[in-house]
Amino acid sequence: MLAKILSVAHFGLKTIPVEVEVNVATIGFPGFSIIGLPNKEIEEAKERVKTALANSGFAFPTAKIVVNLAPADIPKEGSHYDLPIALGILHSIGAVVLPKEPSFYYGELSLDGSLRHSKGVFLLGLAAKEEKIKNIFVPSLSANEAVVITLTALM
Repeated sequence: MLAKILSVAHFGLKTIPVEVEVNVATIGFPGFSIIGLPNKEIEEAKERVKTALANSGFAFPTAKIVVNLAPADIPKEGSHYDLPIALGILHSIGAVVLPKEPSFYYGELSLDGSLRHSKGVFLLGLAAKEEKIKNIFVPSLSANEAVVITLTALM
């Protein structure tokens, strides 16, 4: 099953939406690959996501998992793709249901399944405001950065 989850990529102060496409297929050899110009931090997400899901009580699927970070022609960096990748896998296997309305997902996973503080949440909040996306899911330790955008929008 295919899941599509929104996140972002940062280039200095510019932020662009990134669609994290996660396909969990029962056909093909089991494996886990990430494509779409990921850097080393994103390649390491495979181990963080596997371990975090296992330590959170989820059985990691024995399947062919392909994650595409689109648009594919833009280099991606950062550990904040952990959360959308993990949720894409869980949604694809029917373990979680994601909101139907467009939402941004952003955060680094700890090996125990908790979320770590993630840099760039302020820029994510600005992008959400610009893209008119009302829901963003971030680590609680980073939420205060996004709230600033909401507060300035209300003033």
